Amino acid sequence: MNTVRRLIYLEAVRAIAFVSMGFIALFFFFDFVEELKAVDQIRALGYQVPQALIFVALLIPAHLYELLPITVLIGTVFVMARFAKSSEYTILRTSGLGPGLALKTLLILGLGFAVFTFFVGDYVSPLADRSAQFLKSQFKGNLTKGKTGAWLKEKQASHHFAVNVGSIASDMSMQDVRIFEFDAQSHFVSLMTGRRASASTDGSWTLYDAKLITFDNNKKSTSPSINRSEASTMRWPNSISADMVSAAILRPENMGTVDLLRYTQHLADNGQAAQKYELQFWRKVFYPLSCLVMVVLALPFAYLHFRSSGISVYVFGGVMAGISFLLLNNVLSDMATLQGWQPWLAAALPGLIYSLLSLSAFTWLVWRR
Repeated sequence: MNTVRRLIYLEAVRAIAFVSMGFIALFFFFDFVEELKAVDQIRALGYQVPQALIFVALLIPAHLYELLPITVLIGTVFVMARFAKSSEYTILRTSGLGPGLALKTLLILGLGFAVFTFFVGDYVSPLADRSAQFLKSQFKGNLTKGKTGAWLKEKQASHHFAVNVGSIASDMSMQDVRIFEFDAQSHFVSLMTGRRASASTDGSWTLYDAKLITFDNNKKSTSPSINRSEASTMRWPNSISADMVSAAILRPENMGTVDLLRYTQHLADNGQAAQKYELQFWRKVFYPLSCLVMVVLALPFAYLHFRSSGISVYVFGGVMAGISFLLLNNVLSDMATLQGWQPWLAAALPGLIYSLLSLSAFTWLVWRR
């Protein structure tokens, strides 16, 4: 059986790698053609074709993460259908490769690709995407989220804060920071501003070229007193990390699972809407498991006969099944956002549906054959 496993794994890995490289080459070409527009727009700032090539290359891990489940399906379908057409799978069955063992063999293969998908999506892709964004920001300007920047909230004892970060520079420092402090009665207490800020590991921010305006809301006084102070640096203790600020500006799709969980908990603790990030967190959890669904979906193709039609028809059918899976995944995510469904259910439902369909088809073919 070890020889049989090595045969299936080697052929499947080769086919999946070939399909993945083909898709990535196609996406690389499209991205580079699109990036030539940016080269034309900011050429005077030093953004040339070599920088554009590096930027597009840094987008490859994100594309690989998105494509892996469908390339696993296409590669495995092709291998299983080719085994069936050449009668190799019939020989493997007579050699002791029963339905249960075949399913177990492919599930181990899918588990390996699930771990690889998780690694790419959780570590490689976020780092590469962040590097790509900061690379372009060196020529185009700091990363920002619209004209108003990014807004965050922070609760500390009886006071709460509204934090505004204008942009993030290429060195991960925060630019144009404003911190609004309110008391338990929501009275405006103080305003701290800084031209630049950096997050420390001890749970605080250091604001540079800082200004502090405090308001003494004394009820006995007809008008509150205003105190102003300036300093080259000011320290503000808080629980907002630099990754949380980046999460508020960068796309949640390119955040790691742990970062998404922390940011979701931070939003929930401060009474902010966290459904979008919670849904993305559960998609991050279940998306690598799609590789398991795909190999189960490919297994029934080994039990088909190819006397009246070519292998390409069945491979095309497998591709359409994979595309419909990804489409259902996206549709259910949008429906969960609009209808307020449980995020974990919306993320897990496509995999459950297609697993049941593929296992049903596999069981029917085994009984029928």
